[in-house]
Amino acid sequence: MKTASRFLLSLPALLLIHCHAVTVSAVEPGITTAAGHRAESELKPHLGSARLETGKVFSGERFPNVVVALDGTVVASWGSRSLRVRRSEDGGKTWGKEITIAGSGIQAGGLTVDETTGDIVAFSEKNHPPAPLEVFRSKDHGKTWLKIQATVKADLHGNVPSMHMNEHGITLRRGKHKGRLLRPSRWYAGKNERARWPKHYTNAVFSDDGGKTWQASAPFPAKGTGEATLAELSDGRIYYNSRRHWAPDGESPLRRWSAWSDDGGATWRGLTFVKILPDGPQNSNYGCMGGLVRLPITGRDILLYTNCDSPTGRDHGTVWASFDGGKKWPIKRQVEAGRFAYSSITAGRPETRTEGTAYLHFESNGGSTMARFNLAWVLDGKSTGDGEVPAWVK
Repeated sequence: MKTASRFLLSLPALLLIHCHAVTVSAVEPGITTAAGHRAESELKPHLGSARLETGKVFSGERFPNVVVALDGTVVASWGSRSLRVRRSEDGGKTWGKEITIAGSGIQAGGLTVDETTGDIVAFSEKNHPPAPLEVFRSKDHGKTWLKIQATVKADLHGNVPSMHMNEHGITLRRGKHKGRLLRPSRWYAGKNERARWPKHYTNAVFSDDGGKTWQASAPFPAKGTGEATLAELSDGRIYYNSRRHWAPDGESPLRRWSAWSDDGGATWRGLTFVKILPDGPQNSNYGCMGGLVRLPITGRDILLYTNCDSPTGRDHGTVWASFDGGKKWPIKRQVEAGRFAYSSITAGRPETRTEGTAYLHFESNGGSTMARFNLAWVLDGKSTGDGEVPAWVK
């Protein structure tokens, strides 16, 4: 009896301890960046009144990328003959003068913010790859850039990846690979020509030393792929989504393909045909670079994907939203009815003026356009028929 009494008396205490632990973890600041800001926050800043604003950023040339620095500066990169950036310190309302990173060469996409140090890493290739690579670093949120010595190692097939026009990179926030820099990459099989498409593949490169040395991941488990995107989910897995311009008979290169990693981006599994997401105009299997970002919301896996939603040309730019880490994409909304080609999308940072805003940098007529919008604006879009928007987000 005495033993039973002690158990009964201790049970409420155990319950109180358990409840207290849950309450504390719910309000803990969680993961922080080198700026001292939370890396992820609540859903609320992404809702409220729907808003969309657009404006020109660059003129001429091609190839967009965009990231948000740790202090909230929006950094947009651009260039098919040289690599340049423009910065916005007011959340994307106005833009500073063009800053040249590499005076010759081709924008190689993959801008990557190191959340451990605050540095931004940029990539430039001398011409259309395969081509020599240059790597640059900014320690002042994109104001100045210095070329650095960086090594990109060959993958398991002995092939050194090219960087050209994959989506921006990320810093991993969870698990044993926390702090790792990870960005998508590709292998061209020597040249970008139709006869070699069946040998093309995408993969990723990752760095555990701040961008000095980059290891190559295993290939994405599908051939004919190029220009990929990735995002870290709330459980630490990496979601990977890729363009595909060739597929074996019976498969489709007209829509996107995905896989995931549970080892920090070193290997990929679970190849999936994402039939709801178009890969560029549907009258061509050549595809189009798309954008992808996970909104920085604690415990939620809201992904935004961008591409053309057009039967015949690179236009009708659209954003799709997933609320379960890419399993279903139940809603979409058109951003631009006119010219819309390559695109890159990123999310604002908690505790900065960019919080709650998505930044979409895309090729438009005569240059590039930046669209700024919030999740509330996307939620006013059209149903895709691919699942339902969950009640918790409405």
